[in-house]
Amino acid sequence: MGRMEGKVCIVTGASAGIGRATAVLFAQEGATVLACARREELLKELCEECADLPGRVEYCVTDVGDPEAVRKMVACAVSRFGRLDAAVNDAGVMDDNTAIADMSDEMMQQVFRTNTFGLMYCLREECRQFLAQGGGGTVVNICSVGASHQTAGAAYCASKGAVLAVTKNTAFMYMDEGIRCNAISPGGVVTDIPLVMPPSDEFGFGRTGKLLDFSGELAMPEDLADAILFLASDQSRYVNGEEIKCDGGWTCF
Repeated sequence: MGRMEGKVCIVTGASAGIGRATAVLFAQEGATVLACARREELLKELCEECADLPGRVEYCVTDVGDPEAVRKMVACAVSRFGRLDAAVNDAGVMDDNTAIADMSDEMMQQVFRTNTFGLMYCLREECRQFLAQGGGGTVVNICSVGASHQTAGAAYCASKGAVLAVTKNTAFMYMDEGIRCNAISPGGVVTDIPLVMPPSDEFGFGRTGKLLDFSGELAMPEDLADAILFLASDQSRYVNGEEIKCDGGWTCF
């Protein structure tokens, strides 16, 4: 019997990287997954890939930065599958390593729209659903070592610091309602983010690049999915409000 057998799950950012690997692993473990992202073609490919797995994967095109789209996402999961048991809030973007004095309004707004407000829109609707149906639920927020170490620009680090704060706040607020909320903080991961992020700011990368001397081998998305599975499943039933750094020891310095 799979570790997510019979559970209905939402995974955002599911078109690539950590979100995609998580959706596949959850389906391997028996979950019914609503895979959510903006790129429909990649979501269709994911569903086709998972067609023969023990669980089930369907998709919902969603821009998490749009609160109405997020409301429709959770409503879609409930209308199709009857309830919601777990959610993985993975959708995120990087900045260009810019320090605060050089940062544009556009960069700040773009990063916070997805990483902070988008995640909080998701968390809000997921918790509303957990409370409405009773019985609790589990959320895993994808944070970053950048929440506490200066691995990127001011916008990204600040956006992920907010993710860590709202994770702990949610866990505290709803512990008596059976809602668990934890965070995974990856370090360097092999994803397509470097292919779509803007060119690095020369000054900012001159600072953050120094940390690369301490970085080991990059993780694969599947390495993160294994840790996310632990936090989303009943194996971690007494873990709440925690951040698990999944960085190969990078931030031990």
